[in-house]
Amino acid sequence: MDILAWDGTLSSNEFSLAAHKLADKWKRFNPSFPSWSWVACRKQPWFGSREAEGYLSLENICLLSLRKEDRGEETCQGEEGTSCFKEEEPTDSATLVQNYDCDKHYYDFHVIYNASYRVPVLYFRAYCSGGQPLVLDEIEKGLPSCSAKALSESKWTFITHEEHPYLNRPWYKLHPCGTSEWMKLLFLGDTTQKKNGVAIELYLVAWFSVVGQVVGLSIPSEMLNDSNPL
Repeated sequence: MDILAWDGTLSSNEFSLAAHKLADKWKRFNPSFPSWSWVACRKQPWFGSREAEGYLSLENICLLSLRKEDRGEETCQGEEGTSCFKEEEPTDSATLVQNYDCDKHYYDFHVIYNASYRVPVLYFRAYCSGGQPLVLDEIEKGLPSCSAKALSESKWTFITHEEHPYLNRPWYKLHPCGTSEWMKLLFLGDTTQKKNGVAIELYLVAWFSVVGQVVGLSIPSEMLNDSNPL
């Protein structure tokens, strides 16, 4: 696909393809971490008869509050980190279960296709170890300071609280407004994509490399640098 003619969106079938590639790459480069799983769903009226429907799920992930002002450290990644999201680290920079003396917050993440915007949307919910749900103010306080800054400055990271499209329960989501525009810019900045055309199967890997940082869950640089789409 010619990147200059591409509008930064993807179809539901392309979403399914890209979702499975993200799950495969995540498992390949994060073998010790929980895996993304594809949840097949009953078709909604806006999907065609041949279109695959479902979403990606990553649940029961423990993220710790890593703000500098909360922990009095130099970084929001850990004692040995040098930045919020270190690209040189071979492991995922998300802070999964570790031995810090601070409250643990658990997250469920779902990546769902939005038929109106024709882009993926990150839905999530957060709760304490006892199961009590966290309100938005508590979630924002627990984000890394670099992610909280992005949340306040970028319109596409605006968090809304609405019903989950499949579970019919209230979840938080990052609003998809502007996603197609910055995704096209992201692909235009990749010389390989610009030269050879858009590799749709890598769409969600690139998308999550940006969106995941908002909730403190970033991906290993190897997933982005790996030229094999798997």
